Amino acid sequence: MGLVKTVGLVLHPGRDCAPAMQTLLSWARDRSVRVLALDSERGRVPGPTEPTAPEDLAERADLLVSLGGDGTMLRAMRLSCGRKTPVLGVNVGRLGFLAEVDPPELGEALCAIDEHRFTVETRSGVQASFHGQQTIAFNDVDLVRIPGHGSAAVLELTVESHPFIRYAADAVIVATPTGSTAYNFSAGGPIVSPRAEGLLVTPVAPHSSFNRALFLSASEKLSLTVLPTSGELAVEADGIVVGQVRPGDRVDVVTVPEAAQVIRLGRTTFYQRAQRKLQVTGSAEAY
Repeated sequence: MGLVKTVGLVLHPGRDCAPAMQTLLSWARDRSVRVLALDSERGRVPGPTEPTAPEDLAERADLLVSLGGDGTMLRAMRLSCGRKTPVLGVNVGRLGFLAEVDPPELGEALCAIDEHRFTVETRSGVQASFHGQQTIAFNDVDLVRIPGHGSAAVLELTVESHPFIRYAADAVIVATPTGSTAYNFSAGGPIVSPRAEGLLVTPVAPHSSFNRALFLSASEKLSLTVLPTSGELAVEADGIVVGQVRPGDRVDVVTVPEAAQVIRLGRTTFYQRAQRKLQVTGSAEAY
């Protein structure tokens, strides 16, 4: 008996997902599988679907299928957060680091999942609390200088209630291991295995003498206090602005373990994807 009875779709907002959707709808029709689509995206699906509110999608589906790039995959992971619904990433974008298959491989991948021939990779999230609100991200939470509102993001990092270090930088990134290959990587931070648990703190273009990244245990609580010499800062979660903080404000950050599940079919390892997508080759002097 097949594992999948209901599939939930998450679509890239702009790219043409029609060929991949046709493959999925054909597969679902042949196996009497229901297809759910978000209310706002249902009109783009070229076939019968059941409309679903975002908060209900992962609850009703056995599998979420993300059709897009890494941003779409992150959105699907946020929709599944706290549930056991696994997410299959289909690369209809450019980089697609988190995706597992390309559109021509989708039908075969769906059969493998339905027949229990896959593994699940759990991914931790990062939760930020400020101004009485909470937000969760799977790549990173960033405190970013707003142009025209001060020359730098000046922050004090407190770990387990003990002040540790101060950064003055264009931004400070608090990334999950998943997010180590995103903004953190472009800022010169290290690549971290997704099997690791913890928080990676990396300054962007630091103005201070201490310019190193930190890696904290998943159990350690982190606070970032905006110091009086800082400008007003934007708070971003997975690249989306979710608020602003000013001098005197504090952002509390914690790891959310096993917040999402990503499907892997055993075709490539994390390090092979890193080599291919990030063009990691090493120093020329080593060859």
